[in-house]
Amino acid sequence: MNRPKPRRPAKLDALRQSGTLHPHPQRVTDPLFQDQPFFDARDLMQVKYELLRKVEIDGAPVSTAVTAFGLSRPSYYQARSAFEQDGLAGLAPQKRGPRRAHKFSAEVMAFLEQLREEQPEIRYPEMAGRVQERFGLAVNPRSIERHLKRGQKKTS
Repeated sequence: MNRPKPRRPAKLDALRQSGTLHPHPQRVTDPLFQDQPFFDARDLMQVKYELLRKVEIDGAPVSTAVTAFGLSRPSYYQARSAFEQDGLAGLAPQKRGPRRAHKFSAEVMAFLEQLREEQPEIRYPEMAGRVQERFGLAVNPRSIERHLKRGQKKTS
């Protein structure tokens, strides 16, 4: 007889989706997470917060605390800095990578738009080569295409 697959708890799915699922919850050995159901070793934000509290409030040595919470010393210092700067929200994972199109300065965009006006048939790979020659920037042809289309939407 086929048994239905057990459903994942909603919290586990939420942690995974938000990027706050602790990659190694089995390494968390702090008594709070072993003895009390409120504390969830799978919740990385909660683990980091309790790590900070253990060191800052309880006065535990950093090396002992990071071992008990299954994290590294650098992750403690990063969490402390983020918490001091942004509070609890600082412990949430941040999107990595550039926040904007950092290679497409106004000067580069003006150059690309001028190229497009002067040579409407020019292809994106050739435009990327011209940007490389003129500015010394390696840009993906697809990025050029996206940026030029984005500029067209604003002017339309």
